[in-house]
Amino acid sequence: MQRLPKIMLAAASLWLTAGAAQAEIKLGSVLSVTGPASFLGDPEKRTLEIYVAELNAKGGINGQQIKLFVYDDGGDANKAKTFATRLAEEDKVDAMVGGSTTGTTMAMIPVFEDAGIPFISLAGAVQVVKPVKKWVFKTPHTDTMACEKIFEDLKKRNLTKIGMISGTDAFGKSMRDQCMTVTSKYGIEVLHEESYGPRDSDMTPQLTNIKNKAGIQAVINPGFGQGPAIVTRNYRQLGITVPLYQSHGVGSKQFIDLAGTAADGVRLPAAALLVADKLPDSDPQKKVVVDYKKTYEQKTGQPVSTFGGHMYDGLMILVEAMKRAKSADKAKVRDEIEKTRNFMGTAGVVNMSATDHLGLDLTAFRMLEIKNGDWSLVQ
Repeated sequence: MQRLPKIMLAAASLWLTAGAAQAEIKLGSVLSVTGPASFLGDPEKRTLEIYVAELNAKGGINGQQIKLFVYDDGGDANKAKTFATRLAEEDKVDAMVGGSTTGTTMAMIPVFEDAGIPFISLAGAVQVVKPVKKWVFKTPHTDTMACEKIFEDLKKRNLTKIGMISGTDAFGKSMRDQCMTVTSKYGIEVLHEESYGPRDSDMTPQLTNIKNKAGIQAVINPGFGQGPAIVTRNYRQLGITVPLYQSHGVGSKQFIDLAGTAADGVRLPAAALLVADKLPDSDPQKKVVVDYKKTYEQKTGQPVSTFGGHMYDGLMILVEAMKRAKSADKAKVRDEIEKTRNFMGTAGVVNMSATDHLGLDLTAFRMLEIKNGDWSLVQ
């Protein structure tokens, strides 16, 4: 009889432990916080921590606190895959928001697909969600959309013959390939192509070849990281006068700082977030982007970038899905993410479906031009 209370206490202890475990949502994230893609991963990590802290202070999700598991892959795809395996097998996360680059994301996809864990990626390339994968979603505009937005602007300017200089990284190669698939749709002719590696520090030889090719009316540079800034500086140094277009992969103040005055006149497709304060009050996206910009800049003391915005969108899409699912059940949450409709994010209005795990259309992109070291809307 004396042993009964101990048994009861043990049972109560197990019950309380199980209850505590159930009262916690495990959220994983693998980001390129350091290394060549730190301009992506650093604002993403800061955004994640800011908003998870806010959510937990308000009671969490469905009354459950969020526990974060964040790993830095340094931009290394092999490290990303190792961390993804750890999140799935050891940390046993309920969901994953992360993957700063296309390369790291693609390395992690098989892990989360096999484990049946909802994965919202922050990478740019269309191959992340095309073809559609059951457990994988993403928030940034695709490289295909970037090509189309640029080509739309070229057509408006009656510029149809272009040169292209692309990075050989996963994103640069993917965007180059995607641009080539839609050239005929817009009547664009690529007269000359060049490429550069992620460690190249001078693109003068490639740009000289482009400069010497007769008939080129504009140049497009698919790429991200320091490469596009070097291209931009070399471009001006060579005195090339035709318009230069960059990708949405340079959507941060860091690009302008690296390129310096050479960045003036460069055009690129980007999210409204970069021109939040310049949007008319009637713009339905203005409140979301202004609120995020204000929060991020006050909390970090750093200028906002579109990349942190991708994390904000991914996290909030996941939060809303869990609220609708009334749980963190992986299958239910996956289904609710796929049902996301009319979500106003920093990238635009998101309407996902079984055949579209991004949910953005071309209207979500704004065409920007850098003027006097700042972003401006192209009317």
